[in-house]
Amino acid sequence: MMQNNRIAIVIPVYNHGRQITPVVRECLALGHPVFVVDDGSDDETGTAIDAVDGIVALHHPRNLGKGAALLTGFKAARDAGCRAAVTLDGDGQHLPADIPLLTAARDPDSREIIIGCRRGMNADNKNVPWTSRFGRGFSNFWVRVAGGPRVSDSQSGFRLYPLPEVLELGVRARRYQFEVEVLVLARQHNIPVREVEVQVVYQKRGERVSHFRPWTDFLRNSLTFNRLIWSRLFRIVGK
Repeated sequence: MMQNNRIAIVIPVYNHGRQITPVVRECLALGHPVFVVDDGSDDETGTAIDAVDGIVALHHPRNLGKGAALLTGFKAARDAGCRAAVTLDGDGQHLPADIPLLTAARDPDSREIIIGCRRGMNADNKNVPWTSRFGRGFSNFWVRVAGGPRVSDSQSGFRLYPLPEVLELGVRARRYQFEVEVLVLARQHNIPVREVEVQVVYQKRGERVSHFRPWTDFLRNSLTFNRLIWSRLFRIVGK
């Protein structure tokens, strides 16, 4: 099946043992090959994904970061003959039922990246953490300043990536910052980036499990953008 299916589903997961099984089963029902990368979880995540038949379960011996998990999944999907990969989080925030919105928007002859732009991220939705709203605006602005595309949801992890093109970009970030750096490098390499609207589910406070650390990850974002902006300036001066 994997050799004939051009689009894989790649799910990076870290300590979402209670949420991951229904997400994986819903993805399997869509008929795409599914690759789940356990990024060094220390809960029941590894056992949970190993118990699901029909997927490729990959394990990092320790936590390496979301970007590293995505790259592991991309390489496995590419080696299995897939030409593109849809990524989504394993915590239930993204709905597998929306995957066809991304795959239908894809031009099979194009190498574009398609971002699932999350609806309902405004202040009216009280379940959306302020860090998510602030982070999206912060990231959108600096992606553009760093030479990336003008997008409205640069932090969405619900995307369709072309393979093997994304593996050849040389993205250095290995944690959450992978998802913003890849957009900047994609524009430098003339890889188009488009957005389609998707749903998003934010559990009530106290129910949601998030590994995003506001101050630490905002600092990491800032360092990544600083590196990308200086790189852009050096390229401009060197022309």
